[in-house]
Amino acid sequence: MNKTYKFVDYNWDENEAKSLGDDQVALFLYRSNILGADLRITNFGGGNTSCKTIEKHPLTGLDTEVMWVKGSGGDIGTLKRNGIAGLYTESLRDLKNVYRGLEHEDEMVGLFYHCIYDLDSRAPSIDTPLHGLLPFKHIDHLHPDALIAIAAAKDGEAITKEIWGDTMGWVPWQRPGFDLGLQLEQCLNENPNIRGIVLGSHGLFTWGDTSYECYINSLEVIEMASAYITEKESQNSEVFGGQKIESANPDHRQNQASSLAPILRGLCSSNNAMIGHFTDDSRVLQFINSNDLDRLAPLGTSCPDHFLRTKIKPLVLDLSPEADLSDIDAIKEKLNSAFEEYRNDYSEYYESCKHSNSPAIRDANPVVILYPGIGMFTFAKNKQTARVAAEFYINAINVMRGAEAISEYTALPRQEAFDIEYWLLEEAKLQRMPAEKPLSRKVAIVTGAGGGIGKAIADKLASAGANVVLTDIVEDRLKEAIGTYPRDTAAYAVCDVTSKESVEKAYESAALAFGGVDIIIHSAGLAISKPLADTEESDWAILQDVLVKGQFLMSQAGVNMMRKQEMGGDIVNIASKNGLVAGPNNVAYGTAKAAQQHMTRLLAAELGSDGIKVNTVNPDGVIVGSKIWEGEWAEGRAKAYGITVEELPAHYAKRNLLNEIILPEDIANGVLALVSILDKSTGNIINVDGGMAAAFVR
Repeated sequence: MNKTYKFVDYNWDENEAKSLGDDQVALFLYRSNILGADLRITNFGGGNTSCKTIEKHPLTGLDTEVMWVKGSGGDIGTLKRNGIAGLYTESLRDLKNVYRGLEHEDEMVGLFYHCIYDLDSRAPSIDTPLHGLLPFKHIDHLHPDALIAIAAAKDGEAITKEIWGDTMGWVPWQRPGFDLGLQLEQCLNENPNIRGIVLGSHGLFTWGDTSYECYINSLEVIEMASAYITEKESQNSEVFGGQKIESANPDHRQNQASSLAPILRGLCSSNNAMIGHFTDDSRVLQFINSNDLDRLAPLGTSCPDHFLRTKIKPLVLDLSPEADLSDIDAIKEKLNSAFEEYRNDYSEYYESCKHSNSPAIRDANPVVILYPGIGMFTFAKNKQTARVAAEFYINAINVMRGAEAISEYTALPRQEAFDIEYWLLEEAKLQRMPAEKPLSRKVAIVTGAGGGIGKAIADKLASAGANVVLTDIVEDRLKEAIGTYPRDTAAYAVCDVTSKESVEKAYESAALAFGGVDIIIHSAGLAISKPLADTEESDWAILQDVLVKGQFLMSQAGVNMMRKQEMGGDIVNIASKNGLVAGPNNVAYGTAKAAQQHMTRLLAAELGSDGIKVNTVNPDGVIVGSKIWEGEWAEGRAKAYGITVEELPAHYAKRNLLNEIILPEDIANGVLALVSILDKSTGNIINVDGGMAAAFVR
């Protein structure tokens, strides 16, 4: 069996497979995972796989065939046992006796539950009968770019015949459902020797008697399609009609993208806040810089899995790669018109295609935004969805390129696209999604987040749903910290808060990673405890630079970004009880903390009209887990109070009214309250000190 492929990866590990023994379900899951690991084979969340086994009927004890198939909303690349559905195959096939035709297609989904064998099953997907009505032990339904290119070509059926002869079937486009399963069954009955079926504008079905045979069959069919398209592309020197404009250099692309992303994010968030993603992948640049962009982009995508995540078509910006983006008002005026036109066009699409029972129109803003010469932006409810939308549109680009090379690209008719996008079953799936967390759709940047209080704050915000950008002056700390977050949750930037250039670069990183910033937390700090006579000018300078100047620079650059977005925002500065209480040996630190507190009040007064809240959290005695207590500060404070360093935690706990040790997580709770609950509070100070009467603000 050929194990060397040019266009797909052979990832089957014989030792891994042998370790699974004869467990066909485990082998089916293994096959699914290695197929899903290659985005050329199928997209995240796209496609589905299955196997059939013989099990004991729980009531009769007789052998009965059970089909195990990916459940609704799963991803084959990460599929596990709890993500599949187990159904009686015979019962599924008995549904043919009650099927009433296309007009009653949706009622079949409810009947799938009468076929359940495994009571712990995931909800069966709409594609369940496509697997159940075919007789094969192992089946793959995939969305490889090469196959969809053929399926979306004007004469895809003839091309299928040219590549595979009589060994592949063809079923014209039809919305997924029970009737499509009947079409697959009929195609196989009429062509009993085929190895697979191409679904028009949709994807591929392949099969085998074993998991391995199914896997190899899928790879070989995709390889043949890819080789055919590559050969045709080699005969055409002008892909996408040739290059119309040149890409800007990489640094310029990143600069333009980081500058424009917050403006785009604000415009995309007119209905609900969105999180962004940017890519200047070479495949994107080839498409957006081509002569055919203006012809192909408006056609929209073909495969349902593509446009469900990317909308029917992208917004193409009429901006030069060299456009001066510093005149924000002029850029906004130009983009406002483009967005309004896009929204109107989407509304017309909805109104002209809707049915009497269609769900209400959804957000009319674009998901995919193309900037010729620069790259592609995608915006969605969270980072993962935005990133996956970008991956899907790259797949759509691959499909368009392949279809154009072998014939002519065709998109789904608008009505067919609408019937998928606003399918009542799709709407029901959206309604079943879990409620969003309180800080979902928010982006926070946190200074001093390599450890201690800053890391605790970042953790707290991320647990509440926010995307977090960690900044610190020490990259090793950041690398260690970033590894504690799930994918698509956090990014990091090395940042010296005393440097304007460094601060601005940190915000550029935030814009490229997530589209902008909503929450600014200045937690970076250090502490020096000395009496007046021993305080050096350098002590004074570094405290003023890190605590006060750092807060100023973070606020200034952050507010510039927030104003681009026009979405309001939060600034929370981590100061100290020492800014309110006069204590011994503390002149430089206490003065800097008092400056932080008053700057907060000044900015609250200035920024209220922008919808930006500015508040302070005052910790006291955060010894456990706080990095500033690892050095001379602890020794200085212990000396000031006439105790040992080891006695400090108990000393600080005893002196507050609640007799509590204050932890970094307690400071994080104060921040969370300000940015998620106290939505009408600005210019305030929250003391998180266990109760220090001398620090009471009033």
